[in-house]
Amino acid sequence: MELPSEDPAVRADNNRRLQALQVALDLIDQGFTLIDSDLRLVAWNAEFLRLLDFPDDMAYVGAPFDSFIRYNALRGEYGPGDPEEQTTLRVASAKGMIVHEMERLRPNGTLLSVRGVPVPQHGFITLYSDITEQRRSETQIKEQNALLEAAVSARTLALQRSNTQLRMALEHNEAIAQSLSRSEARIRLITDRIPALVAYFGNDRRYHYVNRGYKEWFEVDPSHPESINARKFLGSETYALIRPYVMQALQCQSVTFEYEVNTAHKGLRMARTTLIPEKTPNGHFAGCFELTFDITDERLAQSRMARAQKMEALGQLTGGLAHDFNNILTVIQGNLAALLDKPDLRPYVAEYLRPALEAAGRGSDLIRSMLTFARKHPLSSQVQDLNECLRSTASWLRSMLPESLKLDTQLPLDPVQVRVDPHQLRDALLNLALNARDATEGRGRISIRCVQTDLLGSQAESLHVPAGPYAQICIEDDGCGMDSNTLGRVFEPFFSTKPPGQGSGLGMSMVYGFVQQSGGAIDLRSTPGSGTTVSILLPLATTTVEVAHSLNPTRETAATTDDTTPLSRLALLVEDDADVRLWVRRELLALGYSVIEAESGDEALPLLEHLEDVDLLLSDVMMPGGTDGVALARHAKQTTTIPHIVLMSGFVPNLEMPSNISLLYKPFTRADLRKILEGGR
Repeated sequence: MELPSEDPAVRADNNRRLQALQVALDLIDQGFTLIDSDLRLVAWNAEFLRLLDFPDDMAYVGAPFDSFIRYNALRGEYGPGDPEEQTTLRVASAKGMIVHEMERLRPNGTLLSVRGVPVPQHGFITLYSDITEQRRSETQIKEQNALLEAAVSARTLALQRSNTQLRMALEHNEAIAQSLSRSEARIRLITDRIPALVAYFGNDRRYHYVNRGYKEWFEVDPSHPESINARKFLGSETYALIRPYVMQALQCQSVTFEYEVNTAHKGLRMARTTLIPEKTPNGHFAGCFELTFDITDERLAQSRMARAQKMEALGQLTGGLAHDFNNILTVIQGNLAALLDKPDLRPYVAEYLRPALEAAGRGSDLIRSMLTFARKHPLSSQVQDLNECLRSTASWLRSMLPESLKLDTQLPLDPVQVRVDPHQLRDALLNLALNARDATEGRGRISIRCVQTDLLGSQAESLHVPAGPYAQICIEDDGCGMDSNTLGRVFEPFFSTKPPGQGSGLGMSMVYGFVQQSGGAIDLRSTPGSGTTVSILLPLATTTVEVAHSLNPTRETAATTDDTTPLSRLALLVEDDADVRLWVRRELLALGYSVIEAESGDEALPLLEHLEDVDLLLSDVMMPGGTDGVALARHAKQTTTIPHIVLMSGFVPNLEMPSNISLLYKPFTRADLRKILEGGR
């Protein structure tokens, strides 16, 4: 959709904003539509078309809502009946724009949750969610509980019969009593070895049996179950939470629930308990079997997976936005820098131009921080002795922290070799140290420890890194700690617990991006009132060849050039953004180049075939069409003799870059452009 405007630049800017909004909507995993009061389509996303199997060409601004309903009716989406009558009824209902929430089973078996709410003065929003797997899982849980209940009931009946026979025999034969005792001992031996808490309480609501798991968790005596009180070993608050489920079981209903509980030796754990009632022959409550599992590790793994998926989605969105903003900043910085050279504008330099240029520079720094989180900012990684990095950083930190805050470092004697960007590592430690300072309010202790550790399969899998040897840096403080909600969002960009104006909210997201881009993992543990421990794990550089290479760079890598011969050659400039292309063309002309322009890789390909004596190919990386900058550079290397090929980008894409290709990061200045052009000659 293109908004009307008399100013083409404003219209182009509005179009870019709408495109950015559409990209964001298409990242949502729910279908989305917005219709106006005339039942015409205003906005939608790709998931809406996918979930309901609508052709792409049906969706456009102003599309009548009844066209979608009629399409569904004609293909039998609403079941048997007259399609026109079905369409008329649903359109009439939609005109009421009433809040609704329902579930709809599609003919292909997909179950959709449909929720619609009016937006005053704008129309009506509808969200579509695929809940097929959710309902399937709920059905499976019910079936499994039913099977378990049936098995327990069958086993209970068998045990009742067996106990009846044993008791009858006990009256006549002491040997049978001893056999019963041995059988009970075997049953206890089996249940004590099950990695779960197993218990049984009767209709008197007293325990008749508990296994050894209760002793390990709550230090109660399994040999005297009648003296065990659930309210006492769980605590009043936890017992109040689970009491409604117990009451449900007393009504002869099986129930499964999850809760947090404090244990004697393992601290706070997440538990899942299933209660399976036992009924008398006349259907009354006779007792209840209780089965409890420790699901702490399972929940932790799920939480890490969800956080990793959320961070990946945010990183993709951040990288795309940063690309567009860097194009904008390239034009702003370039044109402001050009204005500084105008003699008649010198009276305005100090008050207007230079502050604007400095503000654009701060914007560039902010985008660079976003790219660090998105793991698309280039790292200058090299093999380092982590101990030396930490010692120098700790010395630097001591001068920045108040004297009331104690800083301890515990480092191993032997070198710990890792491949990192030392500047990014220092920035990450600075962010963590300053957060620790704020958490302790400048009073307390911060410790920095470094150890070598081996991540095993399950542990490495939970952190989403390969198993193997790692260096582990732990930054620990005794400050206020964080609650679970803060822990779940601490790495999100622009999330901050500090008051407005006291932080950008990018510090922890930059740490996360740096660690992920370095091939490592970050583990965060915190409890309100008990401090925070941040563990950074970086893979060890274990081979001596890798270490030697970093300490002895080749002559080709270290070589520089002093050639400053004026440029007077032909350049092919490929850039889809017209404003960026205009500025770069002007800078190339100022540097002595003749310039031929193309606005896409597809447009540049035939130019490469017919142009001769091209000295420079300067191309953006991300462009519309089938040929991006990297593909164009590869084609030029294979089919031409162009001596100098430079790619420019607002972010570093996840593509394999061709060898001997220079990369220029947006936004850049004329000096940056001259430097990379002279350095490649």
